[in-house]
Amino acid sequence: MSRPCIGIVGSAGAYGRWLRAFLEQRMGLQVLGHDPRDPESARVEEMLDRAEVLVFSVPIRITPETIRAWIARSAGREAGRLWLDLTSLKTAPVAAMLESRAEVVGLHPLAAPPKTPTLKGRVLAVCRARLDRWAPWLEALLAALEAECVAVEPERHDRAMALVQAMVHATHLAQAGVLRESAGTIGDIAALLPLRSAAFELDVAIAARILSRNPAIYTDIQFDNPHVPGVLRLLAGQLEGIARLVEQGDEAARSRFRSDVLEANRLAFSEQALATGNRTFERVGYLLADLADACSLSVHLPEDRSGSLRGLLQVFERHGVNIVSLHSSRTQAGELHFRFGFDHEVDRARLDAVAAAIHADGIGRVLDTG
Repeated sequence: MSRPCIGIVGSAGAYGRWLRAFLEQRMGLQVLGHDPRDPESARVEEMLDRAEVLVFSVPIRITPETIRAWIARSAGREAGRLWLDLTSLKTAPVAAMLESRAEVVGLHPLAAPPKTPTLKGRVLAVCRARLDRWAPWLEALLAALEAECVAVEPERHDRAMALVQAMVHATHLAQAGVLRESAGTIGDIAALLPLRSAAFELDVAIAARILSRNPAIYTDIQFDNPHVPGVLRLLAGQLEGIARLVEQGDEAARSRFRSDVLEANRLAFSEQALATGNRTFERVGYLLADLADACSLSVHLPEDRSGSLRGLLQVFERHGVNIVSLHSSRTQAGELHFRFGFDHEVDRARLDAVAAAIHADGIGRVLDTG
C-alpha cells in the first residue's frame, strides 16, 4: 500500500497529465492511464486489474456516468482499493463512487493545473467519504501535494462553489458582455485600459483568463451545479436593486445606497476579512505598479542553489545599475524567473552590459527585456 499502482481515468486531459507527472516524478509511483483520446493508453481491464488507486479526472458533466460504467466493469474488483475524483463538483461524483465497494475520497483542486511541480499555494478541497485502511496513504499524498487542504462535505462544497466559482465567473462574463456592448460608443478594452484603475485591470484580467481557457469547464460549472441558479438570481437581484437606487438618483436613494448596500455589506464582513482583503488588494496594486516599470529584465537561474541570486545581483552592482523592483514568478514553460525593474533614467548601455555579462558568466539566461 505504500507504493500502489495508480490508474488515471482521463489521463490525456490537463489535470490527468499534470497528476501523472506528479505521481511519477514526485512520488516515484507507477501510473497507468486510460483515455479515449489516447489510443496508446491502457485498456480498462488492465486498469481494473492492476490499479490499486483509481483517479477519475474527466469532464464534470460525464463524471458520475463514467464512474458508474467503471463500477459495472469492475464487478467488485475494487473492494479494498481507493477511488478518487478530481471534479469541480463533489456531491454527484462522490455519491457515484460510494456505489462501488472501494474506499472513496473526493478531491477538488481550486486552480488550473499549475506549472509548478506541486499544488503549493493552492487550495485543495478534500471529501473523505469512506476511508479506512487507505487513510495513511492519502495523508502521504496530500502532504506531497503541498496544497492547503480543506476538509468539507460534498453538499457544502457544491453550495460553496456556486459562490466561489460560478458567481465569480458569471460576474466577470457579464462584465465582459457589458464591455462588448459598450465598445461601439466608448471603445474596446484596448481603448479603455489606458484609463484603468487597479480594480478594472484585475477584472479584465480575470475575464480574459476565463475566456482564454476551455469553455466546457466554465459551462459545466454553471450548468451542472444545482445551487447555481439560485445564486445567480440573488446576484441579479442585488444588481437590479442598485440600478433602481441609482436611477432614482435623489438624496433618499443615496442614503439607502449607503445604508443598504455599503454599510450592510461592510457589517457582513468581519473586521479581519476587511483588513485582509484590503491588504491583499493593496499588495496586488503594488505588484501591478512594479510590473509597469518603464524598463525591465527577466532572468532564469538554471541552478537552484544557495547563492545563485546573490551572484546575479552582484552583476548589477558591478555595472552600477540600480534595481527599483524585484519579483519572482513562472514562465509559460514553468521555469522560475526573476524580473528586475528599473526607473526610466536607467542607462540602457549598462543594462545591455549586464545582460551580456549574465550570459557570458553562465549565471543565468536572459528571457526578455522591456
